Amino acid sequence: MALPVRQQLLYWGAAFAVFLLLLWVMGDVIMPFIVGGTVAYFLNPVADWLERCGFKRIWATATISFVALMVFVMAVLIILPFLIGQLTGLIAAAPDIFERLRDALTGRFPQLMDETSPLRSSLASIGQTLQARGGELLNGVLSSAMSALNIAVFMVVVPVVSFYLLWDWNRMVAVLDGLLPRDHRPVIRRLASEIDQTLASFVRGQGTVCLILGTFYAVALMLVGLQFGVVAGFVAGLISFIPYIGALFGGVLAVGLALFQFWGEWWWIVAVAAIFLFGQMVEGNVLTPNLVGSSVGLHPVWLIFALSAFGGVFGFVGLLVAVPVAAVIGVLIRFGIEQYRQSLLYKGFGGPEGD
Repeated sequence: MALPVRQQLLYWGAAFAVFLLLLWVMGDVIMPFIVGGTVAYFLNPVADWLERCGFKRIWATATISFVALMVFVMAVLIILPFLIGQLTGLIAAAPDIFERLRDALTGRFPQLMDETSPLRSSLASIGQTLQARGGELLNGVLSSAMSALNIAVFMVVVPVVSFYLLWDWNRMVAVLDGLLPRDHRPVIRRLASEIDQTLASFVRGQGTVCLILGTFYAVALMLVGLQFGVVAGFVAGLISFIPYIGALFGGVLAVGLALFQFWGEWWWIVAVAAIFLFGQMVEGNVLTPNLVGSSVGLHPVWLIFALSAFGGVFGFVGLLVAVPVAAVIGVLIRFGIEQYRQSLLYKGFGGPEGD
């Protein structure tokens, strides 16, 4: 006989509370394991495909790990220093950019830019503030990341955890499946399948979309000669998982930089804007339908709320788990609504239905 519903809710609620408590107390400690598990989950379909091609699981895992390690080393040695250099240059150039903006406004709106105008003093101070605070922010992010994560250990633990989880993934899933409560096994399996479909569509699909868009934006902006275009393109691709926000933010940043660099050469400014319009067209009509699909079930508002809430409470670790937890909660809410629509509370006792 199954446990009463109230008692089951108590147990599952206690388990969720313990999960949140561990996340809050051990956030920095478990981060390498969360990242390693995410990498293993992302690469598991590739390992399954290699197995179908005749590889043993251990050799499939070793092949994937070697390729991933080479890509990571290339990124650290080539791409990352270039991005940091461009970001540092953008921060250093901030005062000049705002000075040129002030001069442009002075020429077109002299009445707004007299010596006593608050707008003039504000523009004069924004650039200096960005230069000072931007450098502090960049140094703070790097130093806090090194102190919180212990980068050397992080770079060792994540590959090891990823390797072993990827190797034993199917075995772990089978063990967890054998531990499911027998009375609820079919329902839990169905919910787990929906959660996996949501995560696979979003994490794997949207992650691939972000990578493609970030690469396209960065390379295209670099080819048109836009200064700091790689940073703008990388940022736009990185936050493209939030619909429209990535292209809007990156587009505004890139077009703003183009206005200062190419003022008077309108074809280059139009070219920068066209890059983002083309990227949005390809994303909406080709990448997202084929790589993500229409059944993700994560509404942008719900996603932004989850990122804000978990990031605010649990820090960077909360940002890492926000999407999976949001997907799980979304699936459970849809399941709860489905159960409610089949209950007497919704249907009543057979009387006439209301409007």
